[in-house]
Amino acid sequence: MSFRAFCLNTLSVSGLLMGLEVSAVSIAVAGNADPSPRNAQRAGGSVAKSSGSQAKKSDKQTRDNKNLGQQSQENENIVVRAARQNRMYVSSGGDLGALGKKKGLDVPFNIRSYNSSLILNQQSQTLGDVLLNDPTVRTTTGYGNYAQLFQIRGFTLYGDDVAIDGLYGVTPRQLVSPQLYDSVQVLNGASAFLNGAAPGGSAIGGNVNLVPKIAGTTDITRLTGDYTSSGQGGGAFDISRRFGQDHAFGLRFNAAGMDGDTPIRDERRDDVALGVAFDWHNDDTRINMNMNYQKQQVFGGRSAIIVSSLATTMPTPRTTAPSANWGQRWAYTDLSYVFGTLNVEHDFGSHITAYGKFGAQSGNEMGNYATTTLTNSITGDGTVGAMATAYNVMNEATQAGLRGHVTTGPIKHELNAGGAATWEASDSAYAMSLTSQAGNIYNPTQFTPSESYARGNMNDPGRVSWNKLYSLFLSDTMTVWHDRIALTGGFRYQDILSNSFDYGTGSPLSHYNSAAFSPVIGLVIHPTKHTALYFNRIQGLSAGTTVGSTYVNAGQVFAPYQSTQYEVGAKYDVGRFAAGVAFFQTSMPYGMTQSVSASQSIYTQDGRQRNQGMELTFNGEIVHGLRFNGGLTLIDAKQVRTSNNLYNGNTVIGIPNYTINGNLEYDVPFIKGMTLVGRVISTGKQQFNNANTAHLPAWSRFDLGARYTFLVDKKPLTARFEVTNIGNQRYWASVYQSNLIMGDPETFKFSISADL
Repeated sequence: MSFRAFCLNTLSVSGLLMGLEVSAVSIAVAGNADPSPRNAQRAGGSVAKSSGSQAKKSDKQTRDNKNLGQQSQENENIVVRAARQNRMYVSSGGDLGALGKKKGLDVPFNIRSYNSSLILNQQSQTLGDVLLNDPTVRTTTGYGNYAQLFQIRGFTLYGDDVAIDGLYGVTPRQLVSPQLYDSVQVLNGASAFLNGAAPGGSAIGGNVNLVPKIAGTTDITRLTGDYTSSGQGGGAFDISRRFGQDHAFGLRFNAAGMDGDTPIRDERRDDVALGVAFDWHNDDTRINMNMNYQKQQVFGGRSAIIVSSLATTMPTPRTTAPSANWGQRWAYTDLSYVFGTLNVEHDFGSHITAYGKFGAQSGNEMGNYATTTLTNSITGDGTVGAMATAYNVMNEATQAGLRGHVTTGPIKHELNAGGAATWEASDSAYAMSLTSQAGNIYNPTQFTPSESYARGNMNDPGRVSWNKLYSLFLSDTMTVWHDRIALTGGFRYQDILSNSFDYGTGSPLSHYNSAAFSPVIGLVIHPTKHTALYFNRIQGLSAGTTVGSTYVNAGQVFAPYQSTQYEVGAKYDVGRFAAGVAFFQTSMPYGMTQSVSASQSIYTQDGRQRNQGMELTFNGEIVHGLRFNGGLTLIDAKQVRTSNNLYNGNTVIGIPNYTINGNLEYDVPFIKGMTLVGRVISTGKQQFNNANTAHLPAWSRFDLGARYTFLVDKKPLTARFEVTNIGNQRYWASVYQSNLIMGDPETFKFSISADL
């Protein structure tokens, strides 16, 4: 029974009791009836006294009932308001780098933002958990370790190339704790003009930008406790305050952590995330700064399986339990990062805004990894290697620019000009076993690693790379016809400098320095206020290659790889609901070797991959109380130009031909504060080798859950329960290059948050 129904029933019972009391008084008077005038007067006086007393009681009861009703309505409003704050919310728009923060309907690009309440409700522990909601993104794992990689439009996005506040090089490299961020923004498509070249050389098909939490207009004091099977417990604390005249000063503090055994057998994960943000503003100036600490540890983790030695057959996931772990108990990774950003904006009147950003990161990574290479897909036999690594990174990034608005006749101009720079210094060392041990993914055995071969000092890693990327950009967005047509044109000049050094000795190995121009053109037409048609041509950019000594053209320095994207699409956005469709084609060059004689070969950048497809996305409220986020992506990824034309026309390894996501939330109308949630994730087949003689089968996963917001001492509490991978489906989630990754087992999640 809802609280409102309880109150209404209480009022009805009170009214019934009051009516019975009045009837009882009338019966008593009738029993004492006497024909004498004295008795009649006495009886009349008693009736009058009783009636007056009852009238007073009735008035008091009416006031009490009214107050109770008002309190009931107030409590109900608190519950509804708290429940609304917990809704899954995905908005169209975000930070577009050189163009600044924009609404999705006004730009010729496809960008979405996932908010912090979605992160909280789903108890997301990594960035990959958040991106499970996006129909255009798939998460995979890198070689040997537990680093998350992301695939957007069929192209890889490295963890090194995820941005914070639009700055590259500041984000933790391998695993990201999402509890520190107000939103996770996904941009589909190349972005060399918008954000510059990514330091890791990825972000060809899209990128991800993280927006740190800062103090909002409403104070927050939220305490959360959570549990994840099979034995992970944790909690979080989030406090937000504004101070001073006009609430000009803001403070936001976040702390989150979890520790315990995961659903994967013998795997344990610990993570801690701390973040503090300060901001200040007046009429003309806005300043915000955040400082963060993140530590993630994995012990006895299940890594990817190397399957490059297999010819045409794939191991079947049905012979392996979803919770199986073929890793070694001594394997671990320990990732610690300190990082932060500073942003300053100032308005010079109403037409010019100057801005500057600065960010830095210091990271320390240690790990000992057990890597399984499968040699027989039927028996599960293979070999297991051991490798320990130490990696330290010190990065800095900055961006500054001017944004101006001018009008020339019937044309409005938004001019953007500025520059950006990123510096990366990496120190590393490693030790490995020269002899692999026998292993089996179905019946794994434990052994003690013997890592006898080392390069560099594990206790004091030496410099292995130093990179510098700097760029200048200029653009003009012209709008006409009452802002219904907008044309954007611009370019970015990008210079990439990269030096590599020998492990241990620090001797220079290679030097790369080259530059390129990355132009952009985009068109947006608004047929109506809530619709848009758009087109863009934009490029992706990554460092070229300095050819090694084993090739005929040794020492040749290639210009940066320039990928070219064409995209057309349409958008619809009415605030509470948005939809979009996009058709794209991206052509990416890559390096390959070609034989020039029986004993000689040449290295070129003539290889080419072409990805084309369609994206269909929806988010918002379909009808009152029913919300949906998700969509469909279709991709045709072809090897267009390969070495000796051997695989021309074949599908690229590991790119699914379709991806589908659907997230539903339904507010139960007869239980205030109750919401049911469900999600489906479906991924099409993925080719296993360049010859396309084997592939991963398509798979689907279903998640279900609920949350309930209620009051305790007039304070809203929200309880959440979710089950992911219902039915414990067995499936290979992805194959990245030669790395086969298994899907996560069935997992139970529970949390409760109190807004104090």
